Amino acid sequence: MDYNTLAKKESVDATANALKAKGYEVFVLENGKAAFEKIKEIIPAGGSIMNGSSRTLEQIGFVDYLKQGQHGWNNLHEKILNEKDKEKQTALRKQSALSDYYLGSVHALVENGEFIIASNSGSQLPHIVFTSQNLIFVASTKKIVPTLPDAFKRLEDYVVPLEDENMMQKYGVHTNISKLLIFKDEFRGLGRKVTFLLVNELLGF
Repeated sequence: MDYNTLAKKESVDATANALKAKGYEVFVLENGKAAFEKIKEIIPAGGSIMNGSSRTLEQIGFVDYLKQGQHGWNNLHEKILNEKDKEKQTALRKQSALSDYYLGSVHALVENGEFIIASNSGSQLPHIVFTSQNLIFVASTKKIVPTLPDAFKRLEDYVVPLEDENMMQKYGVHTNISKLLIFKDEFRGLGRKVTFLLVNELLGF
């Protein structure tokens, strides 16, 4: 299976409908620029945000935009990186789990609306599973697969080798699937909002 090819319209439509059926907000966008503009529309000034390490967010310009500091958001990730005291940094990292918004991507998205996210440290998982009130996932339609087993295969055969190469180039360390999240649904009683920006452009791993 070619994991670096955009999904066909029928598959994108089926996936979008499945996500909507779960109560998620879904936008199908033509490119990363449109996704970036949609993010700026969604997050209000003053909102606290946290983002996971994401090649997709880098490619659409979101990470550089955050670094410029002209966004008007409460960038919790920046505060963590700027704190040099290890104990205070750890405390800030824990507090950041309560961000109003969490942004990231997924490693594979199933046509039935399920998706998987793998992590080595697991630092982003509390936000996704429970603590952040609003989740925004930006995902190229190339990440759409027919079934959950296909999602695992995409992760192991395609994503991990690329991420391992990326980590070695940046930090000189290998990656590992230490924690694996299977997100089947969101309990609506929590009142959280899940938004998917499905992008018809080759982005991320």
